[in-house]
Amino acid sequence: MEPKLIRVWFEREGDYLEVMFERKEGYFRATGNDQVMEKVDDQGNILGFSVLRVSELADGPLEVALT
Repeated sequence: MEPKLIRVWFEREGDYLEVMFERKEGYFRATGNDQVMEKVDDQGNILGFSVLRVSELADGPLEVALT
């Protein structure tokens, strides 16, 4: 089995983190936490996620269920 490549981007000025498991067409949708959006394809498969205000995580872990 080939290893899975995960892409991670961090933009310091925007305090924004993005993690992508797959590079394909999709859209971001809300999660149970207003800091986190999940990226999904047309079938609802998770392609990745993004986190706003990453610096606020210094106070502790962020837990979000991706569906």
